[in-house]
Amino acid sequence: MSHLITTLGPQCADEIGMILPHEHIFVDVRPPEQVTAVAVEAADVVALMGPEIEKARAVGVTALVECSPVGVGRRADFVAAVSQATNFPIVAPTGVYREPWIPAWVHAADEAALCDWMLAELQGAIEDSGVQAGWIKLSAGDDGITACEAKVLRAAARAGAATSAVIGSHTIRGWVVRDQLAILEAAGYTPERFIWIHTQAEPDFNLHLEMARRGVWLEYDGIGNPAEDAVYIERILRLLDAGFAHRLLLSHDRGWYDPAQPGGGSPRPFTYISEHFLPKLRAHGVDAATIHQLTCLNPFTAFAR
Repeated sequence: MSHLITTLGPQCADEIGMILPHEHIFVDVRPPEQVTAVAVEAADVVALMGPEIEKARAVGVTALVECSPVGVGRRADFVAAVSQATNFPIVAPTGVYREPWIPAWVHAADEAALCDWMLAELQGAIEDSGVQAGWIKLSAGDDGITACEAKVLRAAARAGAATSAVIGSHTIRGWVVRDQLAILEAAGYTPERFIWIHTQAEPDFNLHLEMARRGVWLEYDGIGNPAEDAVYIERILRLLDAGFAHRLLLSHDRGWYDPAQPGGGSPRPFTYISEHFLPKLRAHGVDAATIHQLTCLNPFTAFAR
């Protein structure tokens, strides 16, 4: 039986409803040379993000996927603290962000060592947090994959194949996704277990269709601006008409506690899809079964192991 690997342990499909597949609890996106030590305690993150989790629960969200890997301030201990304080399951990642955020130790490591590191987190725990990684989060540059990013991707393919963990990549350009798939398939991994994160950023809709035909998960994860809803809805309806309801994921890319801001900054809520976007989809004729597939079945299928 497949389970979602969460901060509260494995969850089966009948224990989980709506899942947000791309959100953040804690992120530090500053370039490495700008990162300074900031005294942040788990209680600070809980105080800021706990209420956001409760707001999400109140509108029907039952789990979310944390998308901050190594390189952008990953803190599985903070994620676990928020999860435990709210009794809310969160799926945490192993993996590494793109350059220039890749740390020196990743540059120095070979593919086998990186695979072993990911396997240890996917099968055991992330550092000393006690949290088992549920998936692999990567990224690729907008101008193409660097040698180090390709090394990380090959290591992820090996770790993902060994554990059935899905690989998701922050990739803005569709042609770069093509290159990533070539690397993954050469390593024995399958497009059906790959999530193209930020698909909406690629203006060529034909590339969305191309990747869906190849079996890739398309993730439209910038939902939250009313001025952009019509564009999202138009693309979603086209994908549904083309028969790709089973390959689509919807999320906000919101949150989060930012250690570069006083008090962690002002988080953006995880509620827009439930409160505003899904009613608009329904008004455009998307039926309840399809809404359930997009918000419950698809994210569980994508991330479950």
